[in-house]
Amino acid sequence: MLLDCPDRILMLDGAMGTVLQARFPGASNFETLNLSDPDAIQAVHEAYIAAGADIIETNSFGANRISQEEYGLQDKAREMALQAARIARKAADKAKRRVLVAGSVGPTGKSLSLASDAMDPAYRKYDFDDLVEVYGEQIGALAEGGVDLILLETCFDALNVKAAIYAMDKMGLDLPLAVSVSVSDRSGRTLTGQTIEAFYHSVEHGRLWAFGLNCSLGAQELTPLVEELAGFASCRVLCYPNAGLPNELGEYDQTPAQMAAQMRSMASRGILNIAGGCCGTTPEHIAAIAREISGCKPRALRPAPENLLVLSGLEPVYVDRERSNFTNVGERTNVAGSRKFARLIAAGQYDEALQIAAGQIEGGAGIIDVNMDDAMLDSAAQMRTFLRHISSDPAVAKAALMVDSSDWETVLQGLKNAQGKCIVNSISLKEGEEVFLMKAREIRRLGAAMIVMAFDEQGQATDYARKIEICERAYRLLTREAGVLPRDIIFDVNVLSVGTGIEEHRRYGVDFIEAVRWIKANLPGARTSGGISNLSFAFRGNNAVREAMHSAFLYHAIGAGLDMGIVNPGMLQVYGDIEPDMLEKVEDVILDRRDDATERLIAKAREVLEGATGSAGAGSGSDATASGAAGATAVPAPARLSASLVAGNASALRDDVLECLQMLGSAVAVIEGPLMDGMQTVGDNFAAGRMFLPQVVKSAKLMREAIDVLSPYMEADSENGAGSKPKFLIATVKGDVHDIGKNITAIVLSCNGFDVTDLGVMVPKEEILGKAAELGADVIGVSGLITPSLFQMEELCREMSARGLTTPLFVGGATASALHTAVKLAPLYDHVFYGPDASASAVMAKRYMMDPQAFEEEEHRKQRQLRELAGAGAAGFGGSGAAGGVGVAGSGAARAAGVAASGVGGFADESYLKGLMPQSVPLTQLPLDKVLEFFDWRMFYATWAVKEDESLKADALKMLEDFSRNGGLSIRVATKFYMGRREGDDIVLEGGRRLPMLRQRVGKGLSLADFVGAAAPTPFGVFAASVHTCGDLAADGQGGAYRQVRAGRCHCSQCEASYEPMLLRSVKVTLAEAVSCWIDAQLEKQLAGAGIEGMKIVKPAAGYASCPDHTLKKDIMELIPDSDGLAIEFTESYAMIPDASICGFIFIHPEASYPEIRHLDKATLDDYARRRGLDEEQCHRFLGYLLDGELG
Repeated sequence: MLLDCPDRILMLDGAMGTVLQARFPGASNFETLNLSDPDAIQAVHEAYIAAGADIIETNSFGANRISQEEYGLQDKAREMALQAARIARKAADKAKRRVLVAGSVGPTGKSLSLASDAMDPAYRKYDFDDLVEVYGEQIGALAEGGVDLILLETCFDALNVKAAIYAMDKMGLDLPLAVSVSVSDRSGRTLTGQTIEAFYHSVEHGRLWAFGLNCSLGAQELTPLVEELAGFASCRVLCYPNAGLPNELGEYDQTPAQMAAQMRSMASRGILNIAGGCCGTTPEHIAAIAREISGCKPRALRPAPENLLVLSGLEPVYVDRERSNFTNVGERTNVAGSRKFARLIAAGQYDEALQIAAGQIEGGAGIIDVNMDDAMLDSAAQMRTFLRHISSDPAVAKAALMVDSSDWETVLQGLKNAQGKCIVNSISLKEGEEVFLMKAREIRRLGAAMIVMAFDEQGQATDYARKIEICERAYRLLTREAGVLPRDIIFDVNVLSVGTGIEEHRRYGVDFIEAVRWIKANLPGARTSGGISNLSFAFRGNNAVREAMHSAFLYHAIGAGLDMGIVNPGMLQVYGDIEPDMLEKVEDVILDRRDDATERLIAKAREVLEGATGSAGAGSGSDATASGAAGATAVPAPARLSASLVAGNASALRDDVLECLQMLGSAVAVIEGPLMDGMQTVGDNFAAGRMFLPQVVKSAKLMREAIDVLSPYMEADSENGAGSKPKFLIATVKGDVHDIGKNITAIVLSCNGFDVTDLGVMVPKEEILGKAAELGADVIGVSGLITPSLFQMEELCREMSARGLTTPLFVGGATASALHTAVKLAPLYDHVFYGPDASASAVMAKRYMMDPQAFEEEEHRKQRQLRELAGAGAAGFGGSGAAGGVGVAGSGAARAAGVAASGVGGFADESYLKGLMPQSVPLTQLPLDKVLEFFDWRMFYATWAVKEDESLKADALKMLEDFSRNGGLSIRVATKFYMGRREGDDIVLEGGRRLPMLRQRVGKGLSLADFVGAAAPTPFGVFAASVHTCGDLAADGQGGAYRQVRAGRCHCSQCEASYEPMLLRSVKVTLAEAVSCWIDAQLEKQLAGAGIEGMKIVKPAAGYASCPDHTLKKDIMELIPDSDGLAIEFTESYAMIPDASICGFIFIHPEASYPEIRHLDKATLDDYARRRGLDEEQCHRFLGYLLDGELG
């Protein structure tokens, strides 16, 4: 079907108005021609079809009541839309090929997000329900007229689009929907100020067939925006630009050939599915574009990440534990929780109320909870008014909104006045299933996520069993009956007060934490939240105790999987800075560790209030370590300054900064010394879960304030030549999440005097080069662990060459090599060099900075030698195997050929496993002690590139002991066995599903398919495992260079601060491999129990040498029931998230082994691509490095 055409880029038509304007000069309301001159409209359609359009748009852009009201023709609007559809349908049906009709729906010219009156931010001439009615009439007429899809075009307000989507849903229309956005300038924001990505997530609930850009600019100007869009959209991408930029008279001068060349440049990047033209384009433009892009491959559709929740205001807000261990919801815009806010709302002082919201965002809140429930207020009216004021304030509108009310009409008013994707707080089962489902469906129609409280008809859940019972029931109802995606479900299992002295309340804290842990393990995709301040109501008036309680509770709840919470950043301490005695007593209460816990905490609270001890951490929680605290004057100024940053204490910041300046001699020395030491500690605490995002933001603000104090002195430093460091930009390439080696390299470079900017993981080439230009980077370094990263490195080299750059590019990581760099990358970019490890990269970078010309000449000499060796050895990688007999010659070649041709392998039928169908392991969470016996210390040491290190082992054992005692680790595994048989080099399951394998061209000529019987089906399996820590640390560690930290050769602050997260990730990676060994042990028991001997078990992982195709990971996960519960996701290059994850196949056979696939010829690769269903681009991306002549 043309709608699903995967083979080429579809052509949309061009501008209807441009053609009609030439024929009817001076006319403007062209929709009237649908009634007065339908033949003229049909002729335009036919001209575009003749030019090559696959999709024609109806002449109905302004065929709506609002637009036609200007001409007094509002009552004719529906008829105009109906006739527009019928005319286009007639033209399409007349064509000799399949042509689709898109019902064009314009934005009406009115905005629901922008004020209609500049003097009154809350005034709107039309509201959401008005637009639902207007759009419903227009879209209904288009559907009646026979359109194939609806195209909402030139959209500049996501709230308008949400009204159109709501109208379609309400009518029950199931037509495909395309949305095309018009941006206001090259920055990519709409007229309302929203980014393209935020817009997309605002309207994604419309189950979009296509999303893209039109009008606004020319093709050249829109290309980077379309490329950005193609990176996040899970639907088709469309673009139909204007014919260049308008001239002084507002006319478009770009010729068809000029525009077509620019469209080809866009299409050749593989980012388009649908192309066309907007203002200034004619049938000649469309014909030229169709010719130019005919050979360009369409963008491959990417599945939407199932478990990624992205909210939006003017900007996207990710609720994603891989990006942040906790999402803070600002609580001060709540009339029930803030007397000041309530007073301002009651007085109509909305500008002042907005300042409270802005303060919450500055404090680290990505989401603002807005609640207007007060008996003296009209909550629905106040919600509508305040949200409209928010739309006029970009500083507040950038955040996502949580519409919080127990009144259903107030909730609806909130959703109908927010252009972004919101959260509703909340719904529950307390009114029964019918009301619950009605509300859930309406929230889904309006595009919001929803918090579900642990309430039902019996009341509030207070214990663990009731909490999980209600959540499981609600999850089932929402996903199966209301059509709600799991990622849009956020469970609040009720944070209740502890330390009340009431026996029934003792386990409230523990039960919340354990319920969160259960939800994350058993309700795939669901998020968790809670109102944190409820916990400490028993200690109102004692902020020191309450702050400690909130921080300790969050530490453990986040460890269990809590995603977000409503919390005041000012009521938090740094977990690691809580005074030990206070921490012990609040955790005794929260975790119910002692019968007398409440009495002990009450006594502690009394001490704090009476001032009996100065060490309780009253107030800020860390003032004792900051310069303003009593006795702090004995602490050196640099230490005080660092401690102030960590504590977020600004009381003596200026004095400490100036004292450090006097001691250290330069502003740069202060920044690189105590300020960076403090921020490094902040980063480490955040990664370890001891600090939360609001506190990090607060520390960052203090850092800026300190730099402001130093600014007048920095110019003098510059004149004296102080503080100049070479700049090194480093990143993991797009599609790859592995960053162990990159992180170590960044550390070593920093220790060697480089100013390192780390962009993190999955970084597109445009962002790398844009940041490099912005920084004036002296060197760029990129890393990758999986083989598709080689393709991204090639793309980066091409782009750097196309831009005429000469900046050296260092490549590294497990997937890179000196040979690949010399043979594949150097011909693309003359300044690319391979860094084998962190230490080598640092040495190379220093050599380059000392003498760039000498460095490049030496590296180029080495690369030429490698290319010569590769060329000389090409015959050895070919089919003859004549050079030393390494090819698949003689019996090996015959065996390989025989298998491929006949499906008969080299193993006797009786050698295959019979008499036992191994038991599958359903999705299981393994206790740590079950896995520890398989913990391989050799592998653990290998991640650090050391043979043995007792100190390192002791630290790892302590970490494992902490996990064993306190929890916080989730080890998940699942296996599934099937009966399969071999056909050629394919494994065919009983249901007909095929899993293609590759065959060696060297050695024994083996394929993994050989380990499955051909004459009759035999068992084989798939497995996957993942290791999660709650609030996974963001850093990791491996590599030879880092051993200097443990060997005592480097103890700089940056290295020391990075040690703990590196240790954690090396422990997790080793545990994942230990799970693999656990699977082996279970299978060996089954074999022994059945009396079967002589069998070998191998478990090749997809993406590694014996099974190099990373895309098979998707098949493996699909073959495992309930694989969502493993919480494994893939990047576009099939890197696994979390990186402590493995998946692969299970083969059981006496000769089972891991046959390495090192090289392929073109014919073999083409055959595999055919069997696997891969296109040329996918082949090159995932397997091209194996091709002869493209060695890696």
